[in-house]
Amino acid sequence: MSNILLVEDDRTFSKILEAFLSKSGFNVEAKYDVKTGLGAMSENNFDVLLLDYRLPDGTGLDFLTSCEKKCLNVPTIIMTSFNDVRTAVKAMRSGAFEYIIKPLNPEELLMVINEALNKDKQKASGLPSPSAFIEGQSKVAQKLADHINLVAPTDMSVLIIGESGTGKEYVAKSIHELSKRKNQPFVAIDSGTLSNDLAASELFGHVKGAFTGALSDKKGVFEMANGGTVFLDEIGNLGYDVQVKLLRMLQERTIQPVGSNKLIEVDIRLVCATNENLVASISKGDFREDIYHRINEFKIQVPSLREREEDLELFVTHFIQLANKELGKAVKSVTDEVMDIFKNYDWPGNLRELKNVIKRMVLLSKMTIAGEDTLPDEMIDSINEQPKKQIMDLKAIQEAGEKETISKVLQQTKYNKTKAARLLNIDRKTLYYKMELYGIE
Repeated sequence: MSNILLVEDDRTFSKILEAFLSKSGFNVEAKYDVKTGLGAMSENNFDVLLLDYRLPDGTGLDFLTSCEKKCLNVPTIIMTSFNDVRTAVKAMRSGAFEYIIKPLNPEELLMVINEALNKDKQKASGLPSPSAFIEGQSKVAQKLADHINLVAPTDMSVLIIGESGTGKEYVAKSIHELSKRKNQPFVAIDSGTLSNDLAASELFGHVKGAFTGALSDKKGVFEMANGGTVFLDEIGNLGYDVQVKLLRMLQERTIQPVGSNKLIEVDIRLVCATNENLVASISKGDFREDIYHRINEFKIQVPSLREREEDLELFVTHFIQLANKELGKAVKSVTDEVMDIFKNYDWPGNLRELKNVIKRMVLLSKMTIAGEDTLPDEMIDSINEQPKKQIMDLKAIQEAGEKETISKVLQQTKYNKTKAARLLNIDRKTLYYKMELYGIE
């Protein structure tokens, strides 16, 4: 029987969830804030974490950050309102397994929990989810495919740029499968889930006794992937000390496990991914410029779903087929009204969000054609409110352009405020005001 830690501050809703999950065969321990939830994690072992995003003393993201190593191998499901989808996507970059939108549907919740419990089996295959990405037929999709085919046969380091949920790991796996290393290991690791200390051990390995808890020797990712490809997702999250070790590996093709004096030769191809602006990180001193040039021998931009409207119907059909197979259903398509909603929605979670929405629709649909009644009400409301937002967004567009210009000039002047103000033809006081207004550090 699997153990679930439920952290939800609405006590009535928490009791309803606890009763439902208990009847479904789970052991449930309920807590009501971040502090007591972390206390439960220190005392017991859990198979799944079910966290409300907004809690009295923090957020589900705060919980994951504070939990650190204890949460690393425990799949986490974030419960959130529709308006917090972008934040939930951010939480997934910090290690969450999945998010689910309130109000919760019981069947959907059980489906996501069971997927979380089976995640280790999925990881064991070494492959990204088959539903994570499909090629598409649009111009941007063809350009992406051309770039993959062009760089794959080489041994160049590749930097993959794209929003969360666009299929960056699929791109990395495709590069590996089309390379001369295809019969060697492909090892993927999400740098965003690793603390600085843990990252050094995971990437380079350690010897017994190197630190508290190092009870035996451990091979790192680079040694395990020797001869093959290493995919480092969220590369911008690596700490400075780990970046130094990574640079040495790239220059000398050797690694030194933590606590060891021995150098080990490695032959790997490095493919990295990020959804952050690494150039801005370099300007702030958070990311080394020499590493950036090493990992960026060839850059691939993965388009967002908003840029791929021509492929939307293809994606919908693909995800319906996958959901039918997984859930034992026979849904054939969605209504024209649903497709119109899809075309007008901005999809902050990209293909991953579309996949989840389609799976939910297939699960809830009692007909062979899924209609609006299987969509979250908030999704429909967001489309109905869109004309108002578009009118208000004229100012936002203007401000975004101003923010981008100021940021570029600051980077050009290496954040010399006097020079930047002069180039922008404004005084320093106005520059400081604009920087504060737009959150430019």
